[in-house]
Amino acid sequence: MSYHFTITLDGTFEAAIETVTAALKEKGMGVLSTINVQNAMKEKLGEDINPYTILGACSPSHAFKAINAENKIGVMLPCNVLVQQNDEGKIVVSIVDPVASMSAIKNEALGEVAMEVQQLLKDVADSLGAAA
Repeated sequence: MSYHFTITLDGTFEAAIETVTAALKEKGMGVLSTINVQNAMKEKLGEDINPYTILGACSPSHAFKAINAENKIGVMLPCNVLVQQNDEGKIVVSIVDPVASMSAIKNEALGEVAMEVQQLLKDVADSLGAAA
């Protein structure tokens, strides 16, 4: 089982961030955090890497259900969406599979929530693939 869904897009890195954010919003998800890993590597280590940003995506209603089912689940929230530019200039979007990431937790109620969020994220991936 893979732990992510991956789509390759054409266009600019900045446009991809906007496209991904819009696709998440269309499925009722928002971006709670944005981590610019490229800048962090430069500032902290003086190292250059290709554009690499992690978007912390969240469906508030699903997060609420998950927290109620498993109160320590916050260590695995939000769902990460990685947007990175490869060496060929293509934009690669990788979305976490919440079923795979939460499989270690033996909680049936949480598993149901993870499956619902998995479907939302697959729909996001499909919409990005259709737009590519």
